[in-house]
Amino acid sequence: MANEKPNPDKRADNVDRLQENVTNTIENIEASHNAMQFATEEEKQDIERKNKRRNQSLESMRQEIKDEARHQQY
Repeated sequence: MANEKPNPDKRADNVDRLQENVTNTIENIEASHNAMQFATEEEKQDIERKNKRRNQSLESMRQEIKDEARHQQY
């Protein structure tokens, strides 16, 4: 353990990684809208709760993208 090197801060690809996560989350929301037409009321409520959390995550990821972009300018 004494020979372990600390992990380097790999921020260079953070914006790309975050943008990919945003895209995937949006795709999940769109897929859930399609699934709702076949869902029971209980499943629809579950999907709506998940989509609420997904939308909150989108806001956080978008803010983090802005922060990372600002950091990379310096």
